[in-house]
Order: sequence, then structure tokens, then C-alpha cells
Amino acid sequence: MAKEILNVKNIDKEFKAKSTKLFSRPKPIKVLKDISFDLYEGETLSIVGESGCGKTTLGRCIVKGIDATSGVVNYHAEKNEKVDYLNMNREEYKKYRKDIQMIFQDPYSSLSPRMSVYDIIAEPLITNFNLTKNEANEKVANIAEKVGLNVNYLKRYPHAFSGGQRQRIAIARALITQPKVIVCDEAVSALDVSIQAQIINLLIDLQKEFGITYIFISHDLSVVQTISDKVVVMHLGKIVEMASVEEIFNHPKHPYTEALLSAVPIPDPNVEKERIILEGEVPNPANPPSGCEFHPRCPYKTDKCTIDIPNLAQIGEDQEHFSACHYANELKLKGARIEDATNE
Repeated sequence: MAKEILNVKNIDKEFKAKSTKLFSRPKPIKVLKDISFDLYEGETLSIVGESGCGKTTLGRCIVKGIDATSGVVNYHAEKNEKVDYLNMNREEYKKYRKDIQMIFQDPYSSLSPRMSVYDIIAEPLITNFNLTKNEANEKVANIAEKVGLNVNYLKRYPHAFSGGQRQRIAIARALITQPKVIVCDEAVSALDVSIQAQIINLLIDLQKEFGITYIFISHDLSVVQTISDKVVVMHLGKIVEMASVEEIFNHPKHPYTEALLSAVPIPDPNVEKERIILEGEVPNPANPPSGCEFHPRCPYKTDKCTIDIPNLAQIGEDQEHFSACHYANELKLKGARIEDATNE
């Protein structure tokens, strides 16, 4: 059985809102609400949902890019060490920060235009390890070759590279410290489809070679079904469904997941697919609706949904499938079968 590497428990994140009335104290906006999941070595867990649901905020909280309001991220380090990555002091953080890295969404803004490619890749290496110049040069050259970069171009600056090449630079920067966990925040969304496939294949190959664990944040379910072992579906800062990729795509247990899956294209012109269009607007996180926060757009809602808040609970006897829907065991929802999508 695979070893646990991260335990994310009860993560909450609030942002302060600006006051719209004189002498009034605005309520904080809750963008993450009680997020919990476990991550195992060598697996890929994807986090999906609409823009604004809190995916990127969650990723940044996990890598300590921003501080969570409350919660715990237990990191299982080497020698059976278990540390709370979010609540450690500065010296402890310096010891473990090399183990959890992040690939950012936009390869055009995440790379400094004033630094050469060599300096961009070498910076985390030099910061975290005491190496000679020759040792650093060798490691940077090796990782550049691994991600498909020409080592003769490492003295150039980011503006000389295409979007796909820049994302390879970002991947090399994340890999250079030999991390155990990498958070990929929309790592391929800014790239052309052909380049997306190259980067996805690269990430899969690197995972097999180095045993890396991925948290893959995306809104593209076609990519998610290719790379994932598990999927977490988020809506308005909450987890509404969590299961293996096969269960999510073949047997969804939440109406929001069903609506997302209806947008997944099937590469077969003879297959007719009904797209589920959610009516209404995405609720305002500053003033969420009562009961189930998805109920204003849910085609299956009842009076109970408008009053009672559903808990994320196990579905039937499947210990790995969780849904936050009052009628998860009763609704017969349509999936986007993986075997259909891959013509198997």
C-alpha cells in the first residue's frame, strides 16, 4: 500500500473585504471552507471546478504561498517524520520547503524577465543547498535536458522562448530541488493543445522516473482524466465530491459534477451528447445562499436543499467515494465514460 505523504485537514481561508458603508465593519469573505483530503506517494490528485471556486487559493495555501486562516497540512517527510507544514517556524520551514514546490499557471508572468534561464532554474537550488559552482552547473544542465530544454540556450532570457518552452523552464525550476510534491496550478491552460499534450506526457514521465506526487489544479476535464488517479470537485470553496477518476467520470454522485462532465468532448462524431446548462449566476461567496450552496442552479433541488447544508459523506459501501448531496444515493446521474472518451 502506498505511503501517505500529505494530510490536508480542515483548511479555511478568509479574505478581508472592503467596507461599503461608513463606520461599518465588513464580514470576511470565506473562500475555502473545511477542505480535507489525503494524498499518497506517486499519485496525482486533481482539483477541478469553475473559475473562482478556490482551486488556486487552496494550492497556494498548501505550499504556504499564502497563509491559511486555519487548518493543518501534515507532511510525511523522510525517516518517518511528520510535520505540520503550515504551522512551523522559519527555521523548520527552510528545512522542508524544497520538498513541496509549485508550477504556476502563466509561464509569461511567473518567470523574471531580468534573470537568465540558468539563474531562474538555479536559484532554488543555490538557496536550499550548499553547492559549488560546478555542482550547480551540472545539476541545472541535467534537469534542463530532462525537461527538453537545449542546454546551449540557458544563458538566454525568458522573452526568447515560446510559451511551451517557458513552461518547461518553470517545470525545471520546480524539479531542481528534487521535491516530493508538486502543485501544478493550471500548468497547461495557457498553452496550445499540441503543446499541452507534450507537457502532460512530460509530467507523467517525470512522475514515473522520480516518484513525484502531483496536485493538479485544472478546469479542463479532458486533461484531468488523462493524468489523474483521484479527483476533488470544488464549488464555492467547498469540496462537493471526491473519488477516483474512474468513479467521478463513470458514476458521478453530485449534480454539479454531472454538469461539469457534460462539457467533456467525446472524439466520436456519431455520439450525440446532451450538454447541461446551469441556469442562474454563480453565488456570491460574500453572501452565499442558505442550505446547499449549489441549490440555486441545481435541476434536482427540493425544499430540503434550500434549508439543510449537506455534509461530505461516504456514498454507499464505497469507502473512496464522497459526495455533499442530500440525494447522492438516489439520483441517477450521467457521467462521461472514460472508455467512450478514449474509444476503448
